[in-house]
Amino acid sequence: MPGSGTAEAPPTLDATLGGCFLVALLAERFMLDPVPAGDAVAAVAVGVLLAVAVALRRRLPFPAFVLSATALCLEALLTPVSWLSPYANLLGVWSVARHASRRQAWWGLAGTVVCVGVYFTFRDDAVRPTQPLGVLVVWLALWTAGYAMARRQEEQRAVRRLDRERAVAVERARIARELHDLIGHTVNLMLVQAGAGRRLLDRDPGRARDLLLDLENSGRDALTELDRVLGVLGDAEPVGADRLDMLPDLARRITEAGLPTTSEVDPAVTDLPHSLDLTAYRIVQEALTNALRHAGATRAWVTVRADDGWLDITVRDDGQRAVGGYRPGRGLLGIGERAAMFGGTATHGAGPDGFRLHCRLRS
Repeated sequence: MPGSGTAEAPPTLDATLGGCFLVALLAERFMLDPVPAGDAVAAVAVGVLLAVAVALRRRLPFPAFVLSATALCLEALLTPVSWLSPYANLLGVWSVARHASRRQAWWGLAGTVVCVGVYFTFRDDAVRPTQPLGVLVVWLALWTAGYAMARRQEEQRAVRRLDRERAVAVERARIARELHDLIGHTVNLMLVQAGAGRRLLDRDPGRARDLLLDLENSGRDALTELDRVLGVLGDAEPVGADRLDMLPDLARRITEAGLPTTSEVDPAVTDLPHSLDLTAYRIVQEALTNALRHAGATRAWVTVRADDGWLDITVRDDGQRAVGGYRPGRGLLGIGERAAMFGGTATHGAGPDGFRLHCRLRS
């Protein structure tokens, strides 16, 4: 990873580059411009150090830079200088800026200035006064380019990390809403069935037995649906997840719990995306659960229609308890959030004829 000393290329690539550099440097030192015999050992040692620095420049950018700078200074001190050696250090300057951490990169910048100064101070041949300045400008320009590229990649990684964290947060919120809708609906339904069974236990044992059977089935269905919701955490979509064509079954369960419910789905509502289908079902489920628990209603109606690119959902009941004013609870707020996920709206309120929830979801 750039900026942390991790190799971006296979190690063999840099090792090959280091080997090629050593061969070229030795050919230059002993064939094109031979060094004196007394300097041969020092020239070979410096060449090996520079080649090792080139080979390690990505995996260990800061140590490799220090090694190349040291080797270049030793060359100026011990042997006639090579025209090829400085390019190994130049590659090290680029690498320390591009692949090392921020702190190491800045230490590399300071080392570059020192290295250039020492190199030109101890060279045994005369140089023009402007040559060290020109070399330093080139070295610093390459360091600046590498440093800027590394920082830009750091910013990109930070943005990607934030995007991942945001996506995880959204997914957690979605799963939390899903669990709230599922468990809240089922538990409330079971409580209503248990209460009705208790009241009928002495007066109508047969009816009480039926309610207890419905209670058992509701618990079994809750476990099945819980498995489906938790299946979202895996790689595959939950098999048989809730959808709008299961509204008649939902209406039946609400009716058996004590709130006669009628559902009507427009035949044009077909082939919806899975997420939209599930969201629409959950909205209806939450609305009917609220009506069952809080509205004091005796009847409820559900209509779902397709309307020019929109999915139109209306849940209405004849409850009267909210006429004098109400505060939206977690369920209604969750419905609003679900609608917003699909660029839609959710409006709700009480009137003379009961409570009405209206949602529009972009399909």
